[in-house]
Amino acid sequence: MNHDPRHPTATADVVSTHHVFGAPCWVSLTSRDQQTTEEFYGAVLGWEWKPLKLGERFRVALVDGTPVAGIAAVASMWQMAVAWTAYFAVPSADEAVARVQERGGTLAVGPLSFPPGRAALLSDRDGAAFGVWEGELIANWEVWRRAQPAFVRLHTRDAFDAAIFYGEVLDWATERPGGCEVRYEGGEVVLRSRGDVVARIESGALGSAPDPAIRPHWQVHFAVADVAACAKAAEVHGGSVLSQNGEEAVLRDPDGAQFTVTSRRER
Repeated sequence: MNHDPRHPTATADVVSTHHVFGAPCWVSLTSRDQQTTEEFYGAVLGWEWKPLKLGERFRVALVDGTPVAGIAAVASMWQMAVAWTAYFAVPSADEAVARVQERGGTLAVGPLSFPPGRAALLSDRDGAAFGVWEGELIANWEVWRRAQPAFVRLHTRDAFDAAIFYGEVLDWATERPGGCEVRYEGGEVVLRSRGDVVARIESGALGSAPDPAIRPHWQVHFAVADVAACAKAAEVHGGSVLSQNGEEAVLRDPDGAQFTVTSRRER
């Protein structure tokens, strides 16, 4: 997990996962080739890059100076899957891991210390991978929430069952201040944090499908001004377009990681 999202020039008050919890708080990509990854996402999403103290293989993507995502070019070295991963804010990584395991999920890595916090990589009981983060959130938290990641969507076997799992693990729908609100809308489970839609859960994935795009997984959506332009840039720079309509496109980068670009109007 490549988690160092602090902005060196930020002056906003520190926000921690003890005050904002349950919501997606960071997204990171495990890739193979760093240069290809940087060139691709720079062309498709307009990202700029900042190195991290974790080493040369780690970068933070910036949009107008705001950190929006992390990149770790370690898939081959660490024998990890090439994929985008969403991390959720939790008051205690150890407690979240215990809850996942008690409910039939699995622990892949962690919890590990990544100052200023701790992280773990897990899978839910249907095999969808996700992470948890305990500690400080990025400075200018509200700016990050609106900079580019629109939301994350879980494609799963049973949305209602998944909502119960994640609700118990991440304290969704709690009366404690700082938590998330959950509603069932239009056949989907919709998660809101401070009024913003930050996650959606939909049924229909097949656990035994050979195609990872059909198996249960979390899909990261990035809000963009021009979906068609992003899709075209993806093809020009070695990626592919898996599906596209006027409001969103599902893309695959040159290493095979899948993500979605969504019109800002359709968040």
